[in-house]
Formats: sequence, C-alpha cells, structure tokens
Amino acid sequence: MPVTKTFSTMMIAGAVVALLSGAAQAATPEGMWLTGPDKKGNVAHVKAVKCGAAMCGTIVKAFNASGQPIQSPNVGKRVFWDMTPAGGNTYEGRAYVPVMKRDYGAQMVLQGNKMVVKGCAGPICMDQTWTRLK
Repeated sequence: MPVTKTFSTMMIAGAVVALLSGAAQAATPEGMWLTGPDKKGNVAHVKAVKCGAAMCGTIVKAFNASGQPIQSPNVGKRVFWDMTPAGGNTYEGRAYVPVMKRDYGAQMVLQGNKMVVKGCAGPICMDQTWTRLK
C-alpha cells in the first residue's frame, strides 16, 4: 500500500512540475512570432532568442496581406534587442521600426500566446500585438 501512495504522490508532483515548467516557458518571449500587419497589410515572422542576459528578435520571413511570402529588405534585420525582464511578464529594451527606419525605447508585454510590443518617441507611442507561432 505505501508503494501505491508514493507512486501517486510522485505522479502528482511530476504533473505539477510539468505544469509549472510549461507556465515558465510561456512567460518568455523566446520563440517565433507573427507580427501585426503594417500599413500595407504585410506581416513578418520574428524569431526571438536569448542574447546574453537579454532577448533579441530578427525578422526571418515576410508576407503580403494575402499571406503570400514576399521579398523584403527587412528580412534578416534585428527588430528588438537588449530586452530584459522588467517585472511580471514585461521586458524593456530597444526596437527598430522598419517603416520609420529608426529605433526606439520599447517594451514587450507577454499575455499568454500574445505579446504587445510598444515603442515611444517622446509623447507619441505605438503598439502592435504579435501572436506566438511556436
């Protein structure tokens, strides 16, 4: 009887660890993201990876409003860097906005499989919601 109780306790503990590690993994921006559409309706896949103690993201593919792959001068460009945890599910660092051809102080806020990316130039701020692909 003690073996069954111990086995059950181990199974429950294992399930809790699996759930917690899944939650921890979901709380990181690491992975592949689909950006929101730009003014032309184009979107991109951005790969977010660790770069030292921070997170960095690079455009790896671009698509038109119909979802067809397109050639873009932005493929291969780093669109965020130095993103470090700023409490909760928030990261802060720098972001490059291709349409503006400049970088800004930026913030990323994870919300499950969504991420709100926000940048400001003085009092003017813009944001975009990205969706996790994997």
